[in-house]
Amino acid sequence: MSGFLKINLSALQENYRSFCAMTKAQVAGVLKADAYGLGVEPVFKALRKEGCKIFFVATPEEAFALRALDHDVQISVLGGLWPGAEEDYFAHDVRPVLNSLEMIRRWQAFARKKEQALPATVHFDTGMNRLGLSADETQSLLEDQTCLDGLDLQYVMSHFACADDKDHPMTAQQYERFEKIAAVFPNVKKSLANSPGLFRSKEYHYDLVRPGYALYGGNPAPETNNPVKPVVHLEVPALQVRNVQKGETIGYGASHVFEQNTQSATIALGYADGFLRSGSNKASVFFKGQACPVLGRVSMDLVTIGIGHLREKPEPGDRIEILGDHQGVDDLAQACGTIGYEILTSLGRRYQRVYQS
Repeated sequence: MSGFLKINLSALQENYRSFCAMTKAQVAGVLKADAYGLGVEPVFKALRKEGCKIFFVATPEEAFALRALDHDVQISVLGGLWPGAEEDYFAHDVRPVLNSLEMIRRWQAFARKKEQALPATVHFDTGMNRLGLSADETQSLLEDQTCLDGLDLQYVMSHFACADDKDHPMTAQQYERFEKIAAVFPNVKKSLANSPGLFRSKEYHYDLVRPGYALYGGNPAPETNNPVKPVVHLEVPALQVRNVQKGETIGYGASHVFEQNTQSATIALGYADGFLRSGSNKASVFFKGQACPVLGRVSMDLVTIGIGHLREKPEPGDRIEILGDHQGVDDLAQACGTIGYEILTSLGRRYQRVYQS
């Protein structure tokens, strides 16, 4: 008797269509980390049915697996050109996002070896300080672009650091920096907006937007009601219902002490299933629309919840809602002191997965 994870591909497709309606730019699909934990193959096929032709992943291995599903789409590796992998990228028709002058030079040298102009996307760091050409490298490239000779430069891009915060000044600063860089490449397509950037300003859309989290139902504009459809529903069975006495404790470390005689239920869920340990004594789950608090520490396979306040108690085998109509990924993430991205990508493999379309 396992948890039941429902992934609503129709909702995912509806989210993609809504993004297309918001912008004149092309809308890519970001499928890194197994499509944010939801299963790359069914998600990819659902987006292809909606006409999506451009995809981003994090690693070359993700790109090669995706290429095996379709030979007609554009696939780019956000992690860049991994050392020694040039031949593999070329064989699989996979594009590296070039994040440094060193990567650019290696891809240029490989293009010369192949005696053809290879497609390239150059990533300029405008403030994230993670990947992309640094400020010094950017200045060097803008002053001398010979390292791009022999490459088919198709996109220049950058990535927002704080666009999920509506009023953060860094978003406008990054846009202004990117504008100056983009002006040097008038005939090259531009890409800047991630999920929150898509919702902040049409100025950020340029030629290509790259929604990831919002595709999967996460709120790209946390100060508002979620403008996208939920994609993930998760239920797990109750395993045992217990009467507990005042003064008794529960779970490892005895971190919860009962203040009165009551009832608890143990459910088939744990941190091995992606229910984060940080939700101990903080998070809630739902039974028939009623919130039930997590009591004690989350363990590897089990979570215990309070049910004493319920008029109708769950019985062994009854399903408890973890994610669904009463609690979205962002709600659970807030209770666990994290972000919805971690909730999605932590979903375990023990669930019975059902894809609805």
